[in-house]
This record gives sequence, structure tokens and C-alpha cells, in this order.
Amino acid sequence: MAGYTFVKFDLDKTLETMQKADVRYLCIKDFHLPLKSNEDEIAAFHAKLASKGVKGYAVGPIYMRSEAEIDNAFQYAKRVGVNMIVGVPDYELLPYVEKKVKEYGFHYAIHLHGPDMPLYPDADDVWNNVKNLDPRIGICLDIGHDTRNGKNPVKDLKKYHSRVFDIHIKDVTGTTKAGYSVEIGRGVIDIPAFVKMLRKVGYTGVCSLEHERNMDDPFMGIAESIGYFRGVIAATQK
Repeated sequence: MAGYTFVKFDLDKTLETMQKADVRYLCIKDFHLPLKSNEDEIAAFHAKLASKGVKGYAVGPIYMRSEAEIDNAFQYAKRVGVNMIVGVPDYELLPYVEKKVKEYGFHYAIHLHGPDMPLYPDADDVWNNVKNLDPRIGICLDIGHDTRNGKNPVKDLKKYHSRVFDIHIKDVTGTTKAGYSVEIGRGVIDIPAFVKMLRKVGYTGVCSLEHERNMDDPFMGIAESIGYFRGVIAATQK
């Protein structure tokens, strides 16, 4: 589960919802575990997750506009005890990100944002900026934003799977900026084809639901989306 789904809810409500939906992995956002958290606060956070059967598998997305912010993010990830950062660094900072990836040995997945912002609008853009960097720098493939920028996330997963380290699953109503998030299965993304491609390329990472609809009351939509995605997984098995 992408932590941003619960931007309007505290950690207790987040974990309660995840437990009800039987979701076991959380990408940690800083509104649930602030970047300045100390070791005791981090230990308490992990204990609370464990009590609900949840594991924090990565941190982010974290926006990085300076070398100092990159330093802080890597130090934070190390304290949290994860080995992957989902990040959004300014383009000119990518060489410094590469330096830190080599220093820490982490994977760094750049989150793409569709047509809503100029940084990393789609998987092609991320790939073109990281293909010559350390292979641990790759893509957080947000299939909704990729689609809203006129791209096909099934084809992009096939093309770039060696550098796709995290995936945000969702559905959207269209292939332009006017498209908006809906429950998985109600939009235009070919979810069965995407699931089949996950198998074909041997993806071993996490698919995190990032639900961005009715965010004041997302719970029915979360359940519907997870149920649909699980149904597709079952229905497409050979």
C-alpha cells in the first residue's frame, strides 16, 4: 500500500484498514513517520506495524530539491531500516543521487507524475534520465500517471522491467491530463494485461495501491480496488 493513500488519516487508521484488507506491505510516508524521527520513534513505529502484520518495505515518495535533502533522505532510510527509497529528485541532482546509491547500496525508484508536473512525467522520461546511471537507480511505475501522459504502462513495464523497482497501481478515466483516478477496474487501464506482463517479466517487487479518489472516505474504494486486482490475479493464472 502506498502511504499517500492515507494522507488524511493517522497511522492507526491506516493499519486498521490494511489489516481488514489483508495487505501486508506499506511504503512509508513522512506524515506517518517524520524524516527527523529518532531510533526510539522508529522502533515504536515498526512495532505498531508488526502488531497488525504489516511491514514497511520502502520510504517515499520523498521530494529532493538539494543535496542536503538527498542526504537527509538517505540517512532517514538507513535509520528506518529499508533498502529502497522512492524519490523525486531534481534532474540536475541525479549524479548526487547516484553517488549516494553507491555509498549506501540502496535501490532508488523515481516516482513518475504524469502531466501534472514537469519532473518525470512518464516511464520514458525516467528511463532516459537514469539508463546510464547505476543500475540500482530506476522507476517507481505509477500506472495511472503513465497512462494520463498518453503512455501504455503494460508496454512500459515490458520495456523497462529491469529497472522497475516499485509499482503504484490505480486506474484512471482517460489518457490525458483530464483523466482522473477511479477504483481499479472502472477506468481505461488494461489491468489483466498488466498482471500478465508482471508474470512475463518476472517482477518480484511490490505492487502498492495508491488510491487517489474520495480521499476523505476512501475505504470502500480501497476494498473494491484490492478485490478487483486480486480477482484479476486469480483469473489470469494458468
